[in-house]
Amino acid sequence: MKRIREAKRALEARAKDEAAAAGHPAESAKADPKAQYNFTDPESRIMKGPDGFVQAYSVQVAVDDLQLIVGQAVTQETNDKQQLMPMVTTIEQQSGDTPTQGLADAGYCSDESLSAIADTRIDAYIATRKQKHGERLGRCPRGPLPKTATIIDQMSRKLHTKAARRPTRREKGSSNQIGPIKHARGLGQFLLRGFEKVQGEWSLVCTTHNILKLYRLYLKSRSGHG
Repeated sequence: MKRIREAKRALEARAKDEAAAAGHPAESAKADPKAQYNFTDPESRIMKGPDGFVQAYSVQVAVDDLQLIVGQAVTQETNDKQQLMPMVTTIEQQSGDTPTQGLADAGYCSDESLSAIADTRIDAYIATRKQKHGERLGRCPRGPLPKTATIIDQMSRKLHTKAARRPTRREKGSSNQIGPIKHARGLGQFLLRGFEKVQGEWSLVCTTHNILKLYRLYLKSRSGHG
């Protein structure tokens, strides 16, 4: 009963935090009757996985042209729509450099994120929808965009231009490294519990990825194929 009461208080506190973040009065916020609490790792969240819903964390990673990780993070958010600009900040903090060009999949696309990155000097190419396997982008439509075009419409048009062809092709081989990293490291799940410890574990996984990648690049340069 003590643990149940603690879980109830945690859910109520989470509801107040979410209300405050949304600009609503926190005092009157109440936990959703369907809200769930995980006793094994209360800081994890229910997220949609490839085989259904799982108790998990969301990991973020940004790579350069050589597939070296230049920014990594762990979040409790259930999707990536609000993670684009935080990852830009993470890249600056962890790599000491600001990207001049950014590529991201449709999971990062939102009005807020596209508006925010448009105010920077980053030449961004953000997918506005998921592409089917083998699907190719058509030619850029002729004529100016209508005045009613949204910022997502503007990005969609940009992805059809000649300037976008080279970076979007490279994006398929470079930006999505989470799957290969998890497969190569055998990371079916985190071994540790708690947000801070999981952050440390993911950081270690990303560090080993970079060490191995640098080693392979070194061997390639020694063999004369670099």
